[in-house]
Amino acid sequence: MIESILSRRNFMASTAAAAAAAMVSPRHVCADEALGGKIRKAMIVGPVTANVLAPLKEAGFEGVESRTYNITEDEGTRGKEHAKDAGMRIHSVMRGWAEFNSDDPAKLAATIEETRQAMRAAKWYGADDILLVPCKIGGMPMPEPGDFNIEFDEKTGHVSHVVDGDNSKYQEYIAAQNKATDTSRAAVEQLIPLAEELKIIIALENVWNNLWVQPALYKNFVASFNHPLVRSYFDVGNHVKYRKTPVQDWIPILGKLIVRLHFKGYKLGATTKDDKWVHLRDDDSIDWKAVRKALSDINFDGWASIEEAGLPWAEFNRRFDLIIAGK
Repeated sequence: MIESILSRRNFMASTAAAAAAAMVSPRHVCADEALGGKIRKAMIVGPVTANVLAPLKEAGFEGVESRTYNITEDEGTRGKEHAKDAGMRIHSVMRGWAEFNSDDPAKLAATIEETRQAMRAAKWYGADDILLVPCKIGGMPMPEPGDFNIEFDEKTGHVSHVVDGDNSKYQEYIAAQNKATDTSRAAVEQLIPLAEELKIIIALENVWNNLWVQPALYKNFVASFNHPLVRSYFDVGNHVKYRKTPVQDWIPILGKLIVRLHFKGYKLGATTKDDKWVHLRDDDSIDWKAVRKALSDINFDGWASIEEAGLPWAEFNRRFDLIIAGK
C-alpha cells in the first residue's frame, strides 16, 4: 500500500487552490444519470484533528480513513467529534498488515490482539469497518503476475495449480498459499465475535501479499466466512498488475462482497519490472469509465479513499469527481 501523507506541501497547495476546489465540487460535475449507486469521497490520514480535516473539507472531501488506531477511547471520541464538527466522517480504520500465518504462537496472539485494538478504535471513531490484510507470503519461486491460472477447491479454498502446465517449481508457494488461507480463516473466525459486539466490518484486502491473486479465489476466501461482517476492501490499483483479468472485471465477480474501495494510479509497462505507480488517472492501464460502470452494475453504495499523496487536495478531488461521473 501507498501511505497517504498529510504534508506541509499538500496543506499549502490546498490552501492556494481553494478557489479551484469550488470550481470542481460535486455539484459542478454532470454525472451520467444511468450510473447507479453512490461513491463517497475520502482521503487517508493519520491522527484525526481539526487542522487535518479543514483543508480536505474545503477541497470537497466528505470523509477520511485513519491509519492511527493505537489510541484511547477518549482520543477516538475526540477524532469523531472533530469529524462531526467539520461535517465529515471517519469511515474506516486502516489496520493494514497482520501476521495470521505466523508459526510463533506469541506473535500470532499479538497480531490478533492488535487487530482487535483497531476494531475498538473504529468503534470509538464512529467508523464502519477496518481494513485488514491477513498476512503475506514470499521468498520462494512464484509465477509472474500475468502467468497465473489458478485451480482451487471451492470447499477448502486450497490451491492445486497456479499456472498452466508443470507446477513442480511452485509447490512451496502453493503450500504457503494454502497454509495462509487456513490460518487466516482461523484468525478471522476469532475476530468475528468482537465484530458482532462492536458492529464493525472486517474488510479483507489482498495488497501485493501474493495471496488470492485472481478474483474467483479472492471471492472464495472472503465468501467462505458467510458472514455479513466479513467483506472485501477492494483496491483498484492493487489488482492492475495481474494482467490476465482487467481490473474492472474483478468487480462483478466480487459483487456485493465489496464494502470499501481504494483508488490510486498504476501504469503497466512492457514487463512487470517496467510497471510503476502513478497519480490517480495519470495512466492508461485503468479504464476508469469501465470501473465506474462495473460499480454501478453492482449498485455499490459506500466510501472510497484515495491512497496516495503529492497533488493538491483540490486536484485529487477533481480527479475523484471525474471517476464518479463515469468519465
